[in-house]
Amino acid sequence: MTWIILLVGVLVGVLSGVVGIGGGIMFVPALIWLLGMSQHKAQGTSLGALLAPVGLFAFWEYYRKGNADVRVALLLAADFLVGGYFGAAGAQYISEFWLRRIFALTLIAVGGQMLFNR
Repeated sequence: MTWIILLVGVLVGVLSGVVGIGGGIMFVPALIWLLGMSQHKAQGTSLGALLAPVGLFAFWEYYRKGNADVRVALLLAADFLVGGYFGAAGAQYISEFWLRRIFALTLIAVGGQMLFNR
């Protein structure tokens, strides 16, 4: 089972570096499907895996090429810290059924927006 976890980590890391997605978009479904985790546990585990400095090397590569705005990134990180806390606290009161549907609908909405709009 450890090799599955390592493989998922590498594949999600590559995909995140290529397209700039948050790893949670891939980690959460992988943890549910491959490791049988609940939605809550997969989301918590994903957040734990994504703690700094996981994205540091990917960020550094984008920054070196002039493709990262440090000011905006720091402001987003500060707000993400606050929003993430309150979102995680609230998620503990949402049933597994609804939490999974909220996650899926979020992915569909973001994917549709990216696919159909310029």
